[in-house]
Amino acid sequence: MKLVRVGSKQFRKLCERNSGRSKRVSESVRGILENVKLYGDEAVLKYTRKFDKVRLSVKDLKVSEGEVSGAYQDIKPEFVSTLKIVMENINKFYRKQLKRSWKIKDADGVLLGEKIMPLDTVGVYVPSGTVPLVSSVYMTVIPAKMAGVKKIVLVTPPNAYKSVDPHILVVADLLKVDEIYKVGGAQAIAALAYGTRTIPKVDKIVGPGNAYVTEAKRQVFGYCDIDMLAGPTEVVIIANQLSNINFIKADLEAQAEHFMGLSILITNSKKLARTFKDENIKGYIILVKNMDEAAEVANMLAAEHLQILTNNPKKIANKISHAGAIFLGPYTPVAVGDYVAGPSHVLPTGGSVRFFSGLGVSDFYKSSHILSYTKKALEKIREPLEKIAGIEGLQKHLDSIKARFE
Repeated sequence: MKLVRVGSKQFRKLCERNSGRSKRVSESVRGILENVKLYGDEAVLKYTRKFDKVRLSVKDLKVSEGEVSGAYQDIKPEFVSTLKIVMENINKFYRKQLKRSWKIKDADGVLLGEKIMPLDTVGVYVPSGTVPLVSSVYMTVIPAKMAGVKKIVLVTPPNAYKSVDPHILVVADLLKVDEIYKVGGAQAIAALAYGTRTIPKVDKIVGPGNAYVTEAKRQVFGYCDIDMLAGPTEVVIIANQLSNINFIKADLEAQAEHFMGLSILITNSKKLARTFKDENIKGYIILVKNMDEAAEVANMLAAEHLQILTNNPKKIANKISHAGAIFLGPYTPVAVGDYVAGPSHVLPTGGSVRFFSGLGVSDFYKSSHILSYTKKALEKIREPLEKIAGIEGLQKHLDSIKARFE
């Protein structure tokens, strides 16, 4: 691992790791989006042949009921029972995030409120490159279902056999996903954003993906909503001389297992820093004066996953303002959050936790403000209303008020 000093050029580079965009990726994605927008299914199939090396027909795009039924024959029976335990953990967490419409009414008859409504349609992207990310299915679909989304469309790349991993299909079926399509990459995002003859247009796209998927989400934002712009996964570990070295090593290596995964160790222990400097782990060590500075550095890094492996993790956690998910203590590795704990593992990366949050039920709501005034209430606020409208010079706005009293 490489030792990095606070304030150094390398440290600043780590803190600003998401500031750059690949011009090559942006231009490539722009072309894919335009072609799918113009040519629909034909373009989707062309890019599937080009990038996934799979030749599909239009009728092959949608996963059939027979394929879903057959998937149960290709998995071990205990997978379903295991999944149900995990799903209950996730449901339990997201029940706490449910929102309800509300209203208030005062003595003058003014009624104000907010009508909370689920989105109509959501597209879920599930990566399936070197390994199928089965956990991404339930980590995205469950909060959407909890919010009451009316229609969920799942897209995932096809394998060499023109099919989808059976575990993905079984999870999607158990969660009652409405439609599943064999399409991945930027072309999948384009199909969901614009719609094709076969694949429906959605209101929002969620789920992790590679640089091309992320860039596609960035470019279609506005045609539909997106959850966040997530890049390579990352972990920051805060540890001191009392932390278990084997746990630290295992957790740093676990993150480095991901393609382009970033592992960073923050410690005030020179001995610990020396130990890990000799370790053959791709990542960085940041030596700090004390745990107060460790928390400050962690906030500057604003990481997706923050593990606090000290003897008093809650004390440090109270000083953290920027982290996608915070894992407290030696027996809470990131893997717990990735698979079974409850909160979604779809988290912001690259420092974007300063303004993005982990995927939750609120991501699948929209709201309408409700206003209702009586004549008495309108008359009461007429003077300040007319003064402000007058300052802005909008005469017709003023006339719309005066008309109520003529």
